[in-house]
Amino acid sequence: MLVRLIYVSRAVDQNAKVAIESILEASRSHNLNNGITGILCHGGDIFLQAIEGGRDAVNKLYNHISQDARHNDVVLLHYEEIRERRFGGWTMGQANLSKLNTSIVLKYSERPEFDPYAVSGDVSLALLEELMATAAIIGRA
Repeated sequence: MLVRLIYVSRAVDQNAKVAIESILEASRSHNLNNGITGILCHGGDIFLQAIEGGRDAVNKLYNHISQDARHNDVVLLHYEEIRERRFGGWTMGQANLSKLNTSIVLKYSERPEFDPYAVSGDVSLALLEELMATAAIIGRA
């Protein structure tokens, strides 16, 4: 059974770039071997991530993430059983939230800076789908 999970967290290290590179490197090797796909969005110290795959693999990965010392304030935004993957082309694609076009952000947010903590999981999913549709996600597997 396939599931999709979306969570938000904050980087512990103020140099989030180091954490992003570390997370992406680990994700791409681990995820390929475990049938997990998804995207990681980042901006400032915020991570917004969608993970898709088998229920056991996704749950195990989320439990690992929630205990990962690189993250704090981990909040589950969205979890659902799915028929097919939306982010199946990426072992872990990425997008920089701080470089988004303001008109895209305002479509989903009250303010011109996107804050995943302040919106629903459905809104976060809609933004991720728009990023995919506008080719804002890089790192295709």
